[in-house]
Amino acid sequence: MDQLPVILGAGAAVLLVSVLAVRVSIRLGLPSLLLYLGIGVFIGEAGLGLEFENATLTQSLGLAALVMILTEGGLTTRWQTVKPALWPGIALSTVGVGVSIAITGAALHLLLGLDWRMALLWGAVLASTDAAAVFSVLRSAGIGKRLVGTLEIESGINDAPAYIAVVVLATGTTVDWTLPLLVVYELGAGLLIGLLLGWAGALALRKAALPATGLYPVATVAVCVVAYSGGQLAHASGLLATYVAGVVLGNSRLPHRSDTLSFAEGLGWLAQIGLFVLLGLFASPGRLLESLVQGLVAGAVVLLLARPASVLVSALPFKLPWREQVFLSWAGLRGAVPIVLAMIPLAEGVPGAQELVDAVFVLVIVLTLLQGATLTPLGRLLGLSDSTEAKEIQVDAAPLDELGAELLQVRIQRGSRLHGVYLSELRLPAGASVSLVVRDGKSFTPQSTSRLQELDQLLVVTTEGARAVAERRLRAIDRAGRLARWRGESGH
Repeated sequence: MDQLPVILGAGAAVLLVSVLAVRVSIRLGLPSLLLYLGIGVFIGEAGLGLEFENATLTQSLGLAALVMILTEGGLTTRWQTVKPALWPGIALSTVGVGVSIAITGAALHLLLGLDWRMALLWGAVLASTDAAAVFSVLRSAGIGKRLVGTLEIESGINDAPAYIAVVVLATGTTVDWTLPLLVVYELGAGLLIGLLLGWAGALALRKAALPATGLYPVATVAVCVVAYSGGQLAHASGLLATYVAGVVLGNSRLPHRSDTLSFAEGLGWLAQIGLFVLLGLFASPGRLLESLVQGLVAGAVVLLLARPASVLVSALPFKLPWREQVFLSWAGLRGAVPIVLAMIPLAEGVPGAQELVDAVFVLVIVLTLLQGATLTPLGRLLGLSDSTEAKEIQVDAAPLDELGAELLQVRIQRGSRLHGVYLSELRLPAGASVSLVVRDGKSFTPQSTSRLQELDQLLVVTTEGARAVAERRLRAIDRAGRLARWRGESGH
């Protein structure tokens, strides 16, 4: 107990520094994950001297963080954006993963002298693109929606087949004719579990009357985590179930949807920060230098051979223009996922797994610097960047922050004295107004003659100074009706 304040204080300090690193990375034009890795390395054995070498714990925490990242990615994925790119994205995340594993394995068998199983294990680890990197980079790059949708679908789904391949190769599972059937079952069952739990969760949340608004985001995220657990317990793909459940929930009519998305985004950032700092803490700079050549060779194979070939094969049925294929080939962003996957053979005690982990660290750092710095210019060079393309912004927060205003959501319960009150009779203070009314699933802009009804939902825009008075006035009328002031009801 004596160490608890120190541990909590140190953890909070690292988190604050990592949050500030986001702004630093934007100004410097560097991906924030590199700064998080740097913070972890600084805390570790080469910096402050904290030694951490538990591969099993790192793997477990890494998978937990990946579940949170996929949850946030699924909840914020817009179905209308990814729908036109659904089949190309699925092809890249399944067929493309298989092609990438085969080519990377064959090349590294020849170039590095690895035996076939270890070479294919390297290929499986490096086959998955990083969901966190794709979601954070491409949604603000001004690239066409079809390309962004393709890459989002790919990065959200391809963790699952890559994870299956890594587990099969790392645990020594016999590779025979039943393996494709196993993969089909795991992916199909994971998809079904995600769809069912996402649909059931959305239905339950719409009908639930939870006592606090903040419980809805918690429950939504919990449904996605349950999807992961359900998938794993059914020996299916829990990662795929998590992402699919998130997509279903994120595109449903959830209560307090904006609060849920903000909460999920915060959890996603927390997971990314914790994951990258943890991986940086686990890394050993001395070993990374020894693995520099292997990492650079593997990176070149992935970037110049495996990724373009996987895009070419996957894109054949869809006749994608060559410019889009070039961009897709270069946009296979690697991040924490390959490092987490590399922890699996290390935790299993596979010979040569430590060299794999170290080489993947080197590869991720180099490719992140290279691809992260050139992706947007490449989009402009290929004529794929559109300055008029809508960027992903928080529409409900950005303008209100500038105005110093806040949003209040008011639901008129059954029996409320607000029922039957005309809008003009609310007499809200200056700086507060009812901007929208939702009734029976339809919204309209109210007039002064609009009359409120039970189960109406009101969206009230108010300045910070007027908020307290507006809340008291609404509470007073809710209790005592339009003559609340005469009846001595102040709303306190």
